[in-house]
Parts: sequence; C-alpha cells; structure tokens
Amino acid sequence: MPTSQGSASPYTQMSEKQLAAILKRHQAFRKSQSGGVRANLKLSDLSHLDLSGVDLSDADLSGAKLFGARLVGANLQNANLYASDLRGANLDRADLHRADLRGACLRNATLNEAVLIEADLREGTLLRHSEGGGLEEHLMLTSVLTAELSNATLHAADLSRAKLANAFVMQADLTGSVLRGAKFQRANLSNTNLTGADLTGADLTEAGLSGAQLTGAILTGAAIGRADFSNANLIGAILDQNQLRSPNLAGVVTSTRLEDAGRTLRGTIAAHLIWINSDGKEGARADLSGVNLSSYTLDGVNLSAGIVRAATLCGAGLVGASLAIADFSLSDLRKANFTGADLRGVNFERATLSNATLTDARFGPIHVQNISSHVLRANLQHARLDMAILRNADLHSVNLTGADLRGADLRGANLTEANLTKANIEGANFAGAVLTKLIREER
Repeated sequence: MPTSQGSASPYTQMSEKQLAAILKRHQAFRKSQSGGVRANLKLSDLSHLDLSGVDLSDADLSGAKLFGARLVGANLQNANLYASDLRGANLDRADLHRADLRGACLRNATLNEAVLIEADLREGTLLRHSEGGGLEEHLMLTSVLTAELSNATLHAADLSRAKLANAFVMQADLTGSVLRGAKFQRANLSNTNLTGADLTGADLTEAGLSGAQLTGAILTGAAIGRADFSNANLIGAILDQNQLRSPNLAGVVTSTRLEDAGRTLRGTIAAHLIWINSDGKEGARADLSGVNLSSYTLDGVNLSAGIVRAATLCGAGLVGASLAIADFSLSDLRKANFTGADLRGVNFERATLSNATLTDARFGPIHVQNISSHVLRANLQHARLDMAILRNADLHSVNLTGADLRGADLRGANLTEANLTKANIEGANFAGAVLTKLIREER
C-alpha cells in the first residue's frame, strides 16, 4: 500500500478499491470462509470516509486516523482501536462492545445510542517497530496517551462496565446514558452533562465532577470517595443515605423544600387551581421542579399541567390525583402511590418509578383544546418502572420506548397500541393484559 506524502507521516493511505478488498476479505474471515483475512488497518488514514454499517468486529484499527469518519451503525465489537484518532467521527448507534479504545481520542465525536459495554478507554502507549527490529514509542504521539471524550455527545449511550479510569470526559454530553458499573477512577468529568444518567454501582473514586449536571441521575451504589462535586447539580438525583452524608457533597445543588423558598404547598396548589379555572389568565401555574416532597400525602390533588420536573416524591401519596399533562420528567417517584390517578398525557420521561403503585391509573391519550385541537399521549420513554405495580392500568397508546419494566406487574393492563420498542420486560407479568396492536421491537 502506498504511504502518504512526506516521510514524517506514519499513516498509510489507500484507495477505495484497496479498502473494499480488505473489507471483503474481512467479511469472509468473519464467516470462516476460504480466503478470509482479518482486516488490518493499523495506522491507516481513513479520515472522512463513510464506513456506516460496515462490519469491522475484531478488526485491527490501532493507531488508525478516523478523523471525521462516518461509522453510523458500524459493528466494531472487540475491534482494536488502540490510540486511534476518532476526533469528530460519527459513531451514532455503533456497536463498540468490548472494543479496545485505550488512548483513543474521541474529542467532539458523536456516539448517540452507541454501545460501549465493557469498552476499554484507559490510558495507552502506542509502540511500533524500529529500524533495528525493536519497539519504540510512536514518534508522532506522546508516550502516555490518555483516552479522551471531551465535548463528545453520547445521548442514551450504553457504557455499562466500561473502563474510563483517568480519561478526559470534560464537557461531554452523556444525557440519559447507561453507566452502570463503569470505572471512572480519577477521570475528569468536569462540566459534563450527566442528566438522567444511570450510574448505579459506578466507581467515581477521585473523579473530577466539578460543575457537572447530574439532574435526575441515579448514583445508588456508586463509589464517590474523594470525588470532587464542587458546584455540581444533583437536583432530583437518587443517592444512598450514606452518600448523602459524604463530605464530598457538601457544596452541591440538591432538591429544596418549598418552605426554604418562602412558599407553601397549599398556596402553590391554590394558585394553580385558579390558573386552571381561569384558562391561565389568573393565578399561577404550579412549578415544583427540584422540590423535595418525599412522603407527602397529596391524595386527590389537582396538578394537571403542573411542572414537577426533577422533583423528589419518593414514597409520596398521590391516590386519585389529577395529573393530566403534568411534567414529572427526571423525578424520583420510587414507591409513590398513584392508584387511580389521572395520568393522561403525563410526561414521565426518565422518571424513576421503581416499586411505585399505579393500579387503575389512567395513562391514555388526552384531547387538548386550544387554538388547534390535538391529542397528547403519555410519555414514559426510558422511565424506570422496575417492580412497579400497573395492574388494570390504562396504558393505551403510551410511549414506553426504552422503558425498564423488569418485574413489573401489568396484569389486566390495557396496552393497546402502546410502544414498547427497546423496552426491558424481563420478568414482567402480562397475564390478562390487552396487547392489541402492540409496537414491540427487540432491544
């Protein structure tokens, strides 16, 4: 293969024909066919190429230059991307399960909905053969290469059990990502957006999280010893009691009590009822965002169209409550009781309703009359409903995309035209449930 111009460049250029031949032999290798050869793209310059959907699982791309490359939906399972340059690359929905990304640079890359389960993003050092036959450090790179995800976008990516010790993840956007059991020891996550992220059991020992956004994130079981949370936002975040007592969290922004803001719950609800009855001309719409109402009894309350975003209502009673079109996104609703509640058109996106009681709750669509009449459907995308009780609930046309329904009790529930695409229904009980026109795709 010809090398790039200039003797100083370590990268190998190749024609589209050469690359196509390598990929064809790699496919044969993957299928154990005659003539198959594992793809060796080590130190190749593949910048700005469109490799979307290609199967490069187990391929050797160590030290490869993939600057601005398009790898949407690519299969890179177990691929060797050691010290590769993926700056600005598009890896949306790519499968990087167990990929070796040590020392890789993913600055400004996009990895929305990408799978990086057990991927290795620790430090690395790139070596090459010297003219004398030995190994020497790569002349174009530093001796120690720190994996970098700075300014990368990883919405809803899965990094479960990924290794990111010492990695640079500053100002990255990990909104809604799954980071269960991920290893972030000494990683720099300053100013990173972890809104709604699942960090259950993650190791954040000595990690830098100053200025990080952790609104609605789950941190139960996470190790946070000596981590820097200065100026971090943990409103609506779910933590263990021992974590809440940690001196690391002394200066973080957390949920507040209404009283601390000079308000009362009774006054807020009264003003909201006036707002409802006057079509918004009088009173004030209830905004309980970031408020801690754990264990409050709110049975029969009318908070229709209220804003209760990233609030804490763990164990709260909301039996028979009117909550149509209310926004509970990112809220902690564990063990809350919504029996018989009106939840038509409600927004529970990324809310945590583990062990909540929603028996006979009404989630169906609602007709909204304003300048132009339209229908609002309940939004439970990525809601955590593990072990929730939804017996006889009306879930007609509800959006449950990516929801966690493990062990949920859905006996007798109406799921007509409900969307369960990529939902986790392991152990859920659907006995007697109506599943007509159910939308269901594999996770």
